[in-house]
Amino acid sequence: MTTSSENEELLRDFLTEASDMLDDVEVQLVDLEKRPNDGELLNAVFRGFHTIKGGAGFLDATNLVELCHRGENLLDALRHHKVVLTPEIMDVILAATTDVRRMFQAMANGSPLESAAPALMKALEDALHGELISAPVLVVEKPKEKKVEEALEMPVTVGDVDWNALYAVATGKAVPMPAPVAAVSIENVPVVSSVSNQPAAAPKSTAGAGGGGDRMATGPVAKEASLRIDVSRFDQILNLAGEVGLTKNRLLCLRQDVVHGRANVGMLKTLDQVMGHLDTLVSDLQNAVMKARMQPVGRVFQKYIRMARDLARQLGKDVELQLSGEETELDKTLLDELNDPLVHLIRNAVDHGVESPAERIAAGKSPKGLVTLSAHQAGDSIVIEVSDDGKGIRPEAIRQKAVEKGIIGASEANLLSERESYDIIFLPGFSTKTEISDVSGRGVGMDVVKTNIQRLSGRIEITSEQGRGSRFTIVLPLTLAILPVLVVQLAAQPFALPLAAVREVINLKQRDIQQISGKPSMVIRGEVLPVFRLADLLGWSSDSMGGVGVVTEMAGMNFVLTVDSFVGRDDVVIKPLDAFKPKGVAGATLSREGILVLVLDLRELMESMNFSTESGPIGRVSARGRE
Repeated sequence: MTTSSENEELLRDFLTEASDMLDDVEVQLVDLEKRPNDGELLNAVFRGFHTIKGGAGFLDATNLVELCHRGENLLDALRHHKVVLTPEIMDVILAATTDVRRMFQAMANGSPLESAAPALMKALEDALHGELISAPVLVVEKPKEKKVEEALEMPVTVGDVDWNALYAVATGKAVPMPAPVAAVSIENVPVVSSVSNQPAAAPKSTAGAGGGGDRMATGPVAKEASLRIDVSRFDQILNLAGEVGLTKNRLLCLRQDVVHGRANVGMLKTLDQVMGHLDTLVSDLQNAVMKARMQPVGRVFQKYIRMARDLARQLGKDVELQLSGEETELDKTLLDELNDPLVHLIRNAVDHGVESPAERIAAGKSPKGLVTLSAHQAGDSIVIEVSDDGKGIRPEAIRQKAVEKGIIGASEANLLSERESYDIIFLPGFSTKTEISDVSGRGVGMDVVKTNIQRLSGRIEITSEQGRGSRFTIVLPLTLAILPVLVVQLAAQPFALPLAAVREVINLKQRDIQQISGKPSMVIRGEVLPVFRLADLLGWSSDSMGGVGVVTEMAGMNFVLTVDSFVGRDDVVIKPLDAFKPKGVAGATLSREGILVLVLDLRELMESMNFSTESGPIGRVSARGRE
């Protein structure tokens, strides 16, 4: 007789394996639609359904077994050429896989396993007998959530922060500390409701796409709690951990010598050698653990193939999503956080970028549009690109629409460069759509894309050629767990600035700072740079300008940040502050002396003062748009 814990383990193993298998099945189904005569591909899909049904039967998941059995019958009829595969039949099969995923989610949550909707079961039966008219689709309920603007731009309440709580979150122990700053963050999980027999309606969304598609939840997107690690990488971690243990024992012996007064020159030399060896081992172990966290992007990319296919069907377009660089590896944390931005960008490409078949033929193109999702590593960064071969973006049309919506004035619009015009797409409230639909028009989605990418310490750029297509390029660090920083000090509190944003460190003299248009500025190597005090950004009261200036480069603009002193460079492991996140703080770490060091998010700090780090007129608009 199996125990409750054994049943839970069986269920967990089944859901892990079956979910991966279902991902493969959906990719194979989209390929099958392109190659309906590929018998081996059809057999692979049939085996996937059969295997899931077998596991569900072992767990007494009767409703799941019944749904998979209906799907099996239809696939078997296709295998024996009793039924001809049509787009409508493929819609039904994909609707079945979506409902299977809904059942997986219910099983994972311990909820009652409701049967498939009668409309879906009837559609499967009608398809089997050649009587199908239209396919049912899943409806994704709109979760109750705060407005995006509220979630991202909570007011800064300086001075009333519980500093002890912050220290407790970062260290696990409460120690009194002086200081400032505070804010909150939210996380939403979409919920799947029943199957509807309405004709092709898009899943309900939670936000619109600024200049593009709204966010579409493709089912419950829960972050995986497990991590798959290659055995060789795990063995390396195990070996290094053993080496660290042996070195620790050696240090304990040397400590005994010191405690009992047996220290001599030879022993101290040995201690120095052992400490050097330990330092090397810890670095190797740290690198090995970081490599274990790296996951191929292909597993995530494959999930978007069906999404692009379904949206194209809904819009009456013929679009293929091609993947490239699936073997590229990225930290799993970043990979999880990329889901929403990529969903927005791909939907944006299908909805806005690719033309209808008739428009493409008239323009001398193939009726089938192409959207490409690619990834590759460039140094210590990863580059992800979403491109299409559609109509491209007209800068003048964007400027005109922005003026019509009152986002910018006509005089400002005339001063914008092509790149600055593209950046308007990311402003809150901007959309080129004249009508709001389930897919787009509310003007929030692309703003969310940029905000999320910046939160991951990345950047996004747009290039476009009219009539040839557009490309959205995302550049991200390989990992956020270890961050090179510059440690500075303000009063008695150390702060860390991301080293990637630091250009140089200079000694400040009061006579070097001049007032230009009423604002502190200074000339560095012939360049006039604005000067900002970190104390002002944090809301601290201080009359001192500071003795050290950090020349910072961010989002194409340079400025000088003044602090009291410079501590040095370090590579830190960031502790996230999800439960207690002050505004302008990306995370926290501890110094070698055990002092809490806050890692600052300069962009968020400067936006809180209604200052945008973007250059040119569009920069002023960005700051105003978030008020």
